[in-house]
Amino acid sequence: MLRPITVLLLSGLCFLVAQGTGLRLFFHLSYLLLGLLMLSVLWAWLNLRGLLVERETLTLRANVGEFARERISIRNRWRIPKLWIELRDESELPQHGAGFVTYLGGRQRGRWLARTLCTMRGRFRLGPATLISGDPFGIVRLSRRVASTNEIVVYPQMVDLPSFKLPSAELPGGQSTRARTFNVTPNVATVREYVPGDSFNRIHWRSTARIGQLMVKEFELDPSADIYLVLDMQERAVVRDTRAVRRSRAEEDERNAAPWWNRQPSERRGPAQVLESTEEYAVMAAASLARTLLTQNRIVGLVAWGQHREVIPAERESRQLFKILEALAVLRAHSSQSLAEVLLAESQRFGRNCTLLIITSSIDERWIGALQQHIYRGVRAAVLFVDPQSFGGWYDPEPTLRRVAELRVPIYRLRQGESLAAALTIPLSFADSR
Repeated sequence: MLRPITVLLLSGLCFLVAQGTGLRLFFHLSYLLLGLLMLSVLWAWLNLRGLLVERETLTLRANVGEFARERISIRNRWRIPKLWIELRDESELPQHGAGFVTYLGGRQRGRWLARTLCTMRGRFRLGPATLISGDPFGIVRLSRRVASTNEIVVYPQMVDLPSFKLPSAELPGGQSTRARTFNVTPNVATVREYVPGDSFNRIHWRSTARIGQLMVKEFELDPSADIYLVLDMQERAVVRDTRAVRRSRAEEDERNAAPWWNRQPSERRGPAQVLESTEEYAVMAAASLARTLLTQNRIVGLVAWGQHREVIPAERESRQLFKILEALAVLRAHSSQSLAEVLLAESQRFGRNCTLLIITSSIDERWIGALQQHIYRGVRAAVLFVDPQSFGGWYDPEPTLRRVAELRVPIYRLRQGESLAAALTIPLSFADSR
């Protein structure tokens, strides 16, 4: 903005000098500067016209640690070439470097592929973008906003847990529940004669062919126990490692302090790292456990009170994992309700044929009393405790671990920097928790 004003002031100054001295040289110089300024504005304005920007999101869903891909194309619809066009991206996805500078000939199309390493879960907007161009003399720079936007959802990072096994809950009546149901389940109880109103997808064709009349299947309730992942999203229980933030800021300041020709791009190579907080570790653990348990053909649900109440009923269908991942992607630890309040509020959902897998970093021992009430009712439980002290917390979690161990509940301890698979290999014993 200062360069056009400077050229305009020089033109006016030359005109005043020409008026005072009468020299034609200053008149010509004044007109030349003014004409140059007008030509620069017209050149920059024409460079931004006749351009069509198209964005194609190739990755609509990704996990933390994977690459998100987006194709951006610019087409010049005019015969006039564009000497230089800069596209400045304004996406919300962290480290999304989709900006570039290009030259476009007459009626030419340019395509670029942006690959971004996903380092943060959530729902992000891709776009809009701003087109910037100028004149060959570097006097005028104009911009035009392109409102084309897309959306990408980044799921939490998931790790393989090959050795994790969760004990099942006790079911009334022995190993299976002999209760008929009108819903289709994997457990067929018997067959009977067809009556009008029965669905055709319940016909048992082998029995029909053997007996000579239509026979339909009857189903029982699934004898497997429901597993609920109870994720503690209380804001007061979250501990963030500010040491990692200070280290990253120091590295960024050091990079910016160097001369521009020696600056190195702040690109992350290798696998992505989970943000250093108990919240992100807990969400990563919940996503990994959900995938592992569903792979083991278990019935899995989710209970988490974050910025809103999120409850996904326990199911075993193929879409259940995507339901849980969609919820975990946008879930944030903004809840004011404690884990004890969540366990008591959702108590009607947890029956005798239920197993609770609690993921928390809270050292408030009131949730242990709420868990004890569920255990008295016959609910099985296991606890994954994300150690807040390893993230820089002040309080010692050992008393909390000892109280949980007194309930004879399997308890696993996850520290900062520790592998989740290693933490879930062997539960803590009472001696370890003292």
